[in-house]
This record gives sequence, structure tokens and C-alpha cells, in this order.
Amino acid sequence: MARKRKRSLLEQGNSRSCSIRKLSTNYLNLSSSSDEKPHPRLVCFLSLHLFIYSVINSPAEKEESTSPKLTKYWLQRYNLFSRYDEGIEMDEEGWYSVTPEEIAVKQAERCRGKVVIDCFSGVGGNTIQFAKVCSSVIAIDIDPVKVEMAINNALVYGVDDRVDYVVGDFIHLAPSLKGDVLFLSPPWGGPMYNKVETYTLDMLQPKDGYKLFQIAQTITPNIIMFLPRNVDLAQLEELAWLSSPPLTLEIEENCVGGRIKGITAYFSCCAV
Repeated sequence: MARKRKRSLLEQGNSRSCSIRKLSTNYLNLSSSSDEKPHPRLVCFLSLHLFIYSVINSPAEKEESTSPKLTKYWLQRYNLFSRYDEGIEMDEEGWYSVTPEEIAVKQAERCRGKVVIDCFSGVGGNTIQFAKVCSSVIAIDIDPVKVEMAINNALVYGVDDRVDYVVGDFIHLAPSLKGDVLFLSPPWGGPMYNKVETYTLDMLQPKDGYKLFQIAQTITPNIIMFLPRNVDLAQLEELAWLSSPPLTLEIEENCVGGRIKGITAYFSCCAV
């Protein structure tokens, strides 16, 4: 009940914001066109209402309206998108699945000047960074809502004209795709991935990691996988040496603020 009441008050405050601004404007017009000093009570009234308006529209109030289970991700919003306040859009899954910007920048730098296929692009965290340094980017997601959000977010960063967006299933589209580097960051299965001691490739969605890797190899041997920090490293090595010909594998621990957020595996015939 308390939470509902909070939202109700918030809605009331937002509906009054226009009248508060109008009242402020009228007061300013009155001050400039009259020699009379404003009544102290009027000044106090305006100050109080302008204060309420600023609180209602503050980040703290926005945090209150965020789902409790997403609050910890909201507190890290600038790690996810440094330009979050400029109009970034995310759905619930996007909050816990988007690659932190600092990590996405490093991954993109390894692909500079190349044609990159972002196979599970989501709300576009990696896509944006690829677009900044790569010659061309193809961003694929099966969810049209996420693709719309990704386009919006690319607009915020000014790189929307450097990306070809595709609404579709990467697995079905694979035979028609061509690129230099393929980026795989498939769904990890939600935030519960870190509750297991060892994350295995068969836990990836919508197909297990072995199947996804085989599909990726039909396009290019240069494959980047972004995976949970507790992933089974022996399985990644297995992917490399079972390939024909065997692939070079480089494993990188990705940290933000001194904490490991994930593992990036770079597979290639030569250094990517």
C-alpha cells in the first residue's frame, strides 16, 4: 500500500508541474512590470513548490519508481551507459544483460576497422561501441522492442547511421550473413547465473554454447564470446582445439570498479 501511495503522490506532483512553472512565469512577469515588491508569503509559496518540483524530477525519485529487483542495476546505470541521462532506454532484461560500457569499449577496440556482426544485440550497448570504431556493424535481435531501444540509444551516441539493424533470429539468419568478426553475447539465463559454482555452456540460451559456436564458425573463425565470470574455462579451450583447424584462444577477465563482471573469449585463426 505504501508503494502505491508513493506513486500516487508522484503522479499528483507531475500533474502540477506545469501549473508551478506557469505560476513562476507569471510572478517573473509581474516583477518586471511592477515596482511593487512581491509579498513574502508569495515568495515562500513559490520557493516551496519549486523545491517540490525539483525533488519530484530528481534521480532519487526515479530510483524509487524502479522495480526493487532492478535497483542495484539502476545504481550502476552510468557504468552501463555513460550518457544514460540523455535519453537511454532499456527494458527489464536490458538492465541486467547489457555489457558495461567500459568492457564494450575494450571489446570493440579489438575489432577496429572490421565488419562486425552483433548476434544478440539487445538494447545496443556493444553495438554502439562497435559502431564508433568498426567499418560496418550488423546488429541482430529477435525482439523488435529491443531493436527500437537500440536504435534510440545509438541516436543518443550519434552512431545510428553506422549500424544496420535486423529484427530476426540469428540462428535462422546465419546462412545469409557475412562479416569479419562475430560477437556472441547470448542470454545467460537471467541474474541467477551467478548462483551456480560453475557456469557451463549448455546453460546459454536459446541454444547451448557448442551449437552457437558451430553456427558462428560457418560465418567466420574470428569469434568473440562474452560470458559469465564463472564460466567453465576448460569448455572454452575445448571449443578452440576441437575446431578444424584449431583456433587460437585468448581469455580476458573483464572488470569494472575492481570487480570481475564477465569473461571475454577471443577465438581466431590469427590475432583479432
